[in-house]
Amino acid sequence: MTIARKIMILGDIGVGKTSIANRFVFDTFDADYKATIGVDIYTHDCVYDWEGHKETIRFVLWDTDGDFGLSIFSTVYLRGAAGALIVADVQRPNSVAKMVELVAQFAESKPGRPVVALLNKMDLVDPAAQRDPEFAAAPDFFVRTSALTGAGVAEAFEDLARAIRVRGL
Repeated sequence: MTIARKIMILGDIGVGKTSIANRFVFDTFDADYKATIGVDIYTHDCVYDWEGHKETIRFVLWDTDGDFGLSIFSTVYLRGAAGALIVADVQRPNSVAKMVELVAQFAESKPGRPVVALLNKMDLVDPAAQRDPEFAAAPDFFVRTSALTGAGVAEAFEDLARAIRVRGL
């Protein structure tokens, strides 16, 4: 049985939302930056083994335009979302602050829906020198990722899938 779930990918412009989606769906990375206009939608099936029972989750990824910012919460785009990945660029403190805001806003507008915060582009910095952001509303998971290398990307989606399943969403 395949269970389809709508997942929002939110974050500031240029943080790597599309690169995260491409790494997860196609296992590729394209260094040529092309800004998303509006929303791009991807689907990807993953088979997970939950306590000896295999289950297929079809992720329906809504990769959003970073220009939306907090105004995304006044659009219909979030309708039916089972969860969200909220992305920041580790090298841009403003994008990290935006991620913190988006985590809080998603938790407020979609209570009970899981949120995974991603600190992306970890391949460009020394991980030991990085501090975790301080969240007013804590995400369900916080994952350090690199769309370039793929580090942490599958883990983030699996964490989100597990949280969606546990909550029966």
